[in-house]
Amino acid sequence: MMRQTTPAPTGNNPTNHELQVFDRRVLRLHRDRSACHYPQYNFLFQEGAERLVDRLEVVTRPFSTILELGCHGGELEPCCLPKMEPVADRLWLKTDLSMKLLRQIEGYRLQADEEFLPVHDGSLDLIISNLSLHWINDLPGTLIQINRALRPDGLFLASLMGGDTLSELRQAMMQAEIALLDGASPHVSPFADLRDMGGLLQRAGFALPVVEADTITVTYENAYVLMKELQAMGESNTLLKRAKGLTSRRLLTTTVEAYHDLFARSDGRIPVTFQMMFLTAWAPHESQPKPLAPGSAKARLADALGVKEHGEDD
Repeated sequence: MMRQTTPAPTGNNPTNHELQVFDRRVLRLHRDRSACHYPQYNFLFQEGAERLVDRLEVVTRPFSTILELGCHGGELEPCCLPKMEPVADRLWLKTDLSMKLLRQIEGYRLQADEEFLPVHDGSLDLIISNLSLHWINDLPGTLIQINRALRPDGLFLASLMGGDTLSELRQAMMQAEIALLDGASPHVSPFADLRDMGGLLQRAGFALPVVEADTITVTYENAYVLMKELQAMGESNTLLKRAKGLTSRRLLTTTVEAYHDLFARSDGRIPVTFQMMFLTAWAPHESQPKPLAPGSAKARLADALGVKEHGEDD
């Protein structure tokens, strides 16, 4: 089953025009263009899926209704299912902006935008997303929608690119533009900061949030190959304030040279940093552990550590 929805912004939707950073229409076009050769360039998404499975595997409970946000090439379901508690008649609904990507995968599929979740409140056991939410304009608003869509004690598990991703490319492009144009425009998308994510999950109403990060370093022959591969993944620049039109050959050449001069290894290959952040959080439920009230402790830390307790004057 595959359905298509065309969500329209409304006054009640958490996303508003003041928060528009990314051009979601361009993102959909990028993914559509990548669909024909995507399986050749999906190594990052496969890596993200496997690392999400490592975190899901420690959760010993069944999930009957699952929503996957931004499914790309459908890497998650075949990785996750062998590690999950068996459930009869499990529903795993995959969504993505790109209909062309959806047509290449199996199962229940729905063309939808992560900024406008097409589900009822309290209807899901698990919402999972692999390397897609870093393209969201209003991430706090989307997290609120995700929390509402989960049943009490439902799980939210996601990976997304963190702030250190493509830091080398960002520096090389900035140096090239300053040298040629006496200024710089954004060519690499901004990514969420690791230190902010725990607070965002709490403000969205989640309980027991955990935020982790893994850094993956990949090497390429040169920056031309890197930029071509980012385009083939559907992960190239979608910033609304990006420089319009084709990037000049001179700027590209200068960027490639700057990248090599700044970061090339002894063998001539260039390193590329991808920081993956992993979010784990739960919809609130009365059965979940809660912090003790201040002053309610029944044992002294000094006794547990076997040391003498000192007062403020000491």
